[in-house]
Amino acid sequence: MNLFRSEEHARNWDGYEEEMASSIRHVTEWADIFSNSYFRQRGRSDFVSWTRSDAGMAAFAQFRRLAQS
Repeated sequence: MNLFRSEEHARNWDGYEEEMASSIRHVTEWADIFSNSYFRQRGRSDFVSWTRSDAGMAAFAQFRRLAQS
């Protein structure tokens, strides 16, 4: 992940590709996405089975809503 000061700064980067435009977000949006419990629970020894639980599916649904907004 690259962090830029502004969208304009990102677009001026020599590695910028237009397909990236939808992933340019404010850092607070990325913080909300990655602070979601779906990411916080990755260290669990039962992570895969947890993702199939009600709590895991709810966390994933919330992650998808955050990622799509």
